Amino acid sequence: MTNKGGAVPGWYAPEPAKPHELRYWDGQQWSERTRDGAPDSPAPAAPPETAAVRAARPSRPWWQSWPVIVAGYLCMAIPGVVLLWLRQWTRVRTKVVGTAIGALVLVVWMAALSGGTEPEGELAAGDAPVTSASPSASPSATAQEPVATPSPTPSATASPTPSPTASSASTDEPSAQDAATGTALAALHALDVKAEYPGTDYEREAFGDGWVDVDRNGCDTRNDMLAERLESISWNGSCTIVSGDLADPFTGSWITFERGGASEVDIDHLVALSAAWSTGAADWEYAKRVAFANDPLNLEPVDAGQNRSKGDDDASEWLPPSEDFHCQYVARQVAVKTKYALWVTPAEFAAMDRVLTACPEEPMPDAGDQPVVAAGVKEPAPAKTETPEPVETTEPAPSEPEEELDPDYGACYKLPAGKGPYYKDKDPEYHYYQDRDGDGVVCE
Repeated sequence: MTNKGGAVPGWYAPEPAKPHELRYWDGQQWSERTRDGAPDSPAPAAPPETAAVRAARPSRPWWQSWPVIVAGYLCMAIPGVVLLWLRQWTRVRTKVVGTAIGALVLVVWMAALSGGTEPEGELAAGDAPVTSASPSASPSATAQEPVATPSPTPSATASPTPSPTASSASTDEPSAQDAATGTALAALHALDVKAEYPGTDYEREAFGDGWVDVDRNGCDTRNDMLAERLESISWNGSCTIVSGDLADPFTGSWITFERGGASEVDIDHLVALSAAWSTGAADWEYAKRVAFANDPLNLEPVDAGQNRSKGDDDASEWLPPSEDFHCQYVARQVAVKTKYALWVTPAEFAAMDRVLTACPEEPMPDAGDQPVVAAGVKEPAPAKTETPEPVETTEPAPSEPEEELDPDYGACYKLPAGKGPYYKDKDPEYHYYQDRDGDGVVCE
């Protein structure tokens, strides 16, 4: 008796390449019974699967329908976007980027889901085999012996094979995309990692004399940064800011700026100048150091007490009290080091990696349009100092030849190897330089 959906029960070869490895077809599905030998006579032809047959299959429950799936994704995405825009102390640019990423992920998911539907008429693994009649078979051939029709090994077209290995999709996972592309974490891993520079001592004057109008807008960098970050600003003229309120990123609280008074605001170099000196800046030209010290990418108005607590520490030694700012803080430092080709120390890299691993999608901050070398900036010439006249004494002059004085190099960090230190009341060169700690020794 022929099964309506396929071949009659019997022993058949599921794989045409192995005709003697037989498996029993019970009329509805393959059983676990196997044997070796010749297959039974091919089954008589049965009509191909029709739309009526497909319609008879059990329908999916309502909660697996596409409208419900789409609604589920929207319910997850929309609250996330709303919460992102309600987040305080977060830049509008960051919120826009986050919203765009959420929308992109939703579109990609929907495209993937819509591309995964089953084609019309395709049979899943385990469906009943359907055989096709041979249109060229003659009546005489049918009377003498069965028509040579394909064995009941179903395929996706004329004779589908219920063999799971023949009809199931490949189980290989697609290669994972690099989720860190374009992120601060990826940029961190692209930086060089090595020890601090063991060269000459850092001096603040090497980065310029105070704040400089690098962008030539008529206002110095300090007032530019205050104008960028403060609210409720009071002005004196077109550049000088007298007072204002700041949403401090280091503490997450509002603080007050007051020029010449009890101000709570400092301008912080996110990558401290001395930390930059020991990770590459010691070899820069003067104009590049001035650009670095005045680059808005590396500057942030913050709580004065926290800025002084930080000092010249890097990320391995200090992080802001507000944990909500950790990712942005470290991402900005990575952006600065990337822009100016500074390296990170092993300890600094480990601390930065630990912070950014907790927020792997933190975007890489924009480097800004300020060049890395300040235009029209020249290193000041060393100040001319008069050589002190020797003190006259009644004692005869020493018989040894007088030692030639070293030239005035302008700053201790410019001394060539072998020069210095200089001692007060002993070396005339002592008066060329500033004894900041008052210990009677300079350029030690």
